[in-house]
Amino acid sequence: MPQPVLDLSATSIDITRALCDIPSESGDEKQIADAVEAAVRQVKHLDVIRDGDTIIARTNLGRAQRVVIAGHLDTVPIKDNVPSCFETIDGREYLWGRGTVDMKAGVAVQLKLAAELSNPIVDLTWIWYDHEEVAADLNSLGRIATTRPELLDGDFAILGEPTAAQVEGGCNGSLRVELRAFGTRAHSGRSWVGENAIHKLAPALAALADYRAATVDVDGLAYREGLNAVGITGGIAGNVIPDEGMIHVNYRFAPDKTIDQALEHLRTIFPDYEITVVDRAESARPGLDAPLAQQFLAAVGVEAKPKYGWTDVARFSALGVPAVNYGPGDALKAHADDERCATAEITQCERGLRRWLLGQ
Repeated sequence: MPQPVLDLSATSIDITRALCDIPSESGDEKQIADAVEAAVRQVKHLDVIRDGDTIIARTNLGRAQRVVIAGHLDTVPIKDNVPSCFETIDGREYLWGRGTVDMKAGVAVQLKLAAELSNPIVDLTWIWYDHEEVAADLNSLGRIATTRPELLDGDFAILGEPTAAQVEGGCNGSLRVELRAFGTRAHSGRSWVGENAIHKLAPALAALADYRAATVDVDGLAYREGLNAVGITGGIAGNVIPDEGMIHVNYRFAPDKTIDQALEHLRTIFPDYEITVVDRAESARPGLDAPLAQQFLAAVGVEAKPKYGWTDVARFSALGVPAVNYGPGDALKAHADDERCATAEITQCERGLRRWLLGQ
C-alpha cells in the first residue's frame, strides 16, 4: 500500500478528512506518524524530531516565550466508520467518521498552522503523539515527559481535545480503586456456617447510592465531581457462599485535591473495606491566570469552562506548564459509532489559534 501523502496547503477540513482516512487505532500509528513526519519535514521553519511514533516540530525564532500545542494521532477501534464522508444535519455540515472528533480535526488545525505560521509572536512546539487512547503507561506524551522533558518546556500549552471550539481549563483527576469484603466459604445449603462476603458489600453500595458529589470552585471554574461503582464481582458457584466480594469504584475529583487527598477522602467514606488502588491520574488546575492564557482567551473570544474528564493537560501541569483544552468536535460524540465533527468548528478553531499566534 502506498504511503499516504498529506497536503498541508489544503484546507484544515480536507486535512482532517485525509487524516481520518488513515486508520490509526492505538498501537498502529506508524503509517499516520510517517505521513505527518514527511509533511512537516518539508516546512523550512520547523525543526523536526521523531521519538517512536511521536512527531515533534519546533520553531527556534528566539522569542521570549514558547507555547506547546499537542494532539494525539491514535483512535479507538474503527467500527464501519472509515472512510470519512460529509453529511448535513439540520442544515449544518459535518465530517463523519472515526477520529473526526477525537481528535484528528484538532490535529489537522495544528498541522495547517504549523506549516503556515513562519513568524508567530511566540516560539512554538507542535507535538503529535501516539497511544493516548489506551493505558496511561503506554502514552508517549508521558514517556517523553519522563525521558525528554525539555521537549515539553513552555510557558503555556494547548491540547487539541474536542471542546466544540470552546476553551476548557485544567481537568478533573481520576482515581480507581477496588473495595474488598471478606467472609467464610460454605455450602449454600448450610449458609449459617459461612459468612457471605457479597452481603458485606451492601453498606458500600448504600454509601455510593447516597453520595452527593461536590461541585468545587477552582480559580473561578466550577468542577463537578463524581463517585460511582463501575464494576462488581463475587461468587464461586451456585451452591457456595462466597468468601470474597469486590466493588470497582471510580472517583473523579476536582483539581483542588491531590491523589493522596482524594484517596484519603475515599478512606473516610469506606472505613471498613480493604482499598486497593488500580489506576490514578492527577488533576490539573485551570492555569487561566497565566498572561498567555488570558491573551489566548481574548483572541478566541470565548469564556473558559471546566474540563470534567481527565486529559493530558495534567502532564503539562505536573511539569509546571499551565495548559488548557481547545479543539473542534463535541466530546459527547467522541468514540461513538456515529462520530462526527461540525466543519464550522474546525475553521473556527483554526481562525482563533491563527489570530492569537499572530498577535491580531
